[in-house]
Parts: sequence; C-alpha cells; structure tokens
Amino acid sequence: MEQPNLSYIHSMSGGDKAFEKKLIDIIKEEFPKEKQVYFKNSSSRDFKATAEIVHKLKHKISIFGLIASYELAVNYEHNLLENSVEGEKDFESVLQLITDFLKTL
Repeated sequence: MEQPNLSYIHSMSGGDKAFEKKLIDIIKEEFPKEKQVYFKNSSSRDFKATAEIVHKLKHKISIFGLIASYELAVNYEHNLLENSVEGEKDFESVLQLITDFLKTL
C-alpha cells in the first residue's frame, strides 16, 4: 500500500519551511472536519453530498503523493454519482491512512 509523504509539499515550497508548516497546519485543521462531513453524508446515504466531499478530499490525497489512492477516490466519486458505494471501504482506508500520517506531523 502507498504511504503518504511530503514530497509534493516540499516541491511546492521551494524550501520555504514556514510555507510548508502553514500548509500542513491548514490540512491538519481542515482534514478532520472534511472527514467528519464525509462520514455524516455517507452514513445517511446522501450520494450527491458524499460525492462532493470525496471531491474535496481527493485533492488532499494527491497532496500527500498518493497517486493510486487519488485514482481510487476519482472512481469512488464517480460511483457515488451513479448511486453506488463501490470503493467505499478502500476510500475509508485511505482516510485512515492520512489520519494516522497527520498524527506524525
């Protein structure tokens, strides 16, 4: 399984540690809230709202260098728009992976 990393953030920052810290802090603040919205929408089976929050979360997935997980999120978002939950468990595993990674930062 892929492991989250900070390569993209490092490449964006050009070595500016203050910028990196600010970006990471923003993600650490936003991600748990977005994850909570995801689970609320998912548990109520609001497919459209769940797809919208998956769309937001997939960008954070890409920021952490999770290429295959990003594709998984794209497919899951598409499935939700078709009223299917195919890919749900895999997507939720990615959310947990990022949650665990953020605790190390």
